[in-house]
Formats: sequence, C-alpha cells, structure tokens
Amino acid sequence: MKRHLPLYPWAAILVMAFAGFCFAQPQATASPSPAAKPKPKMSKAALLKKLSANETALWNAWKNKDSKPFQMWLAADGVMIGESGVGTKKDVTEMMANSPCDIKSFTLSDWKLSMVDANAAMLTYKGTADGTCSGQPVPPVWASSLWVMRKGKWIAFSHQESNEKM
Repeated sequence: MKRHLPLYPWAAILVMAFAGFCFAQPQATASPSPAAKPKPKMSKAALLKKLSANETALWNAWKNKDSKPFQMWLAADGVMIGESGVGTKKDVTEMMANSPCDIKSFTLSDWKLSMVDANAAMLTYKGTADGTCSGQPVPPVWASSLWVMRKGKWIAFSHQESNEKM
C-alpha cells in the first residue's frame, strides 16, 4: 500500500513560500496626485480688471484712430476675425489710420474672464458704440479676446466680434 503524506505540511510550506514572496515585494507608493493647476501670478479678479482696462484702451484707440495701442498689445502672430474676414496685426494697425468709423462714445459691459491655463485667458463682453462706420450705425457686438502671457506681458492673440441680434 502506498503511503501518502498528509496535505497540511505541503499547504504550510506553500503558505510560507507565498508569504515570503509577498513580503519580498517592494512597498507600494502612493500614486502622485494629478498635477496641481499652476496658480496665476495675480488673482482672477485682478486679471479681469487688467485685461478689461487693456481692452477698453484698444476700443479708445479705435475711437481715436490711434494704431499705437494695437501695435503694443496685439501679438505679432495673432488673428483678428470680423465681418471682413481674418486679419493680422499688420492689417489692423494699417486700417486704424484710415478707419471709416466715426465713434462718439462706447460702452463695454457684461465682462467675463475664463482661464484657459495660467498663461492664457479668454475675455468676453458686450460692446455698444454710438457712431457710424462707412455711414452705417455701429451695431452692438458680443466680443471675445484671447489674451496670452508672453515674456511676462499679457498680449491679445485673437479677437472676434459677432453682431447682437436686434
């Protein structure tokens, strides 16, 4: 008759081997938390105040047919989109001196700032002007401007306007 060894010593040996294997594994480390959003250099409220002031200065420049603020605040590779199509910084600055617009006043309202990341912000607002362009009344517009931080300075990379439905 064949003699069989009892199972419990084998089970004990397997448990001991498995336990040794488990304890020999490297300790699990906590997975790194998702990268924290980089904090902007100024609060969102302060940035809204700064960029809305810049935007207002550009509207004043448009009213006064002054290209200097556009030269200062528009990105060299930026795009401006309007009813005439897509324009560049050069197009906008050249157009300012010969603008067919006669603007008496304007109002900007309903400001909203949305952060794309720490170096890009989308500014939206409503613009209403008292004046004419090419003899036609200037319609109220909803506008958006994408401002980007480059070399420590906020500059306008893109601007687009849509006429408000009357």
